[in-house]
Amino acid sequence: MPKRLALAAALLSPVALLAACASTDAAYDPYSYATEETPYEALFLDSMIIHHQGAVDMARQALEQAEHPELRALAESILAAQEAEIAQMRAWRDKWYPNLPPTKGLHIHMGPMEVAEDASRPYDLRFIEAMILHHEGAIAMAQDALQKAKRPEIRDLAQAIIAAQQAEIEQLKTWRLD
Repeated sequence: MPKRLALAAALLSPVALLAACASTDAAYDPYSYATEETPYEALFLDSMIIHHQGAVDMARQALEQAEHPELRALAESILAAQEAEIAQMRAWRDKWYPNLPPTKGLHIHMGPMEVAEDASRPYDLRFIEAMILHHEGAIAMAQDALQKAKRPEIRDLAQAIIAAQQAEIEQLKTWRLD
């Protein structure tokens, strides 16, 4: 914690401290503050595993509820790719940080983690809209990782996520317009 925030912690009430943290240029953010004890890569992995699990859950639902075979095919592709990436990220997490408890992850908006419940609108359209926003969240996290990650494996994964999910977003947008 920066010295001025440590001093504020000693002098201010918890509510005032939160306000002080939020108003500083280099505010302490407990959700994305990488330290020697909590490396950026651990924050990224913890966040992206949760994020990918959200896409996996939405894809499984799409296999059951999507009307269009193209969306079911995309859901199968999402399941295959993101379940493999989850397995890889968990393996890295276990290997690199075996004694580090789960972090609170990155403070980056991930997008929706489920398809909206709105029976007045077709499921396929709701899935498309949710997945576009969800993938945009993954891209934001991956772009952050390209800037902050030290491990080449994380930067390579981030590049792969950006490429794959940007392509899926473009396809989803064309289906949304059809």
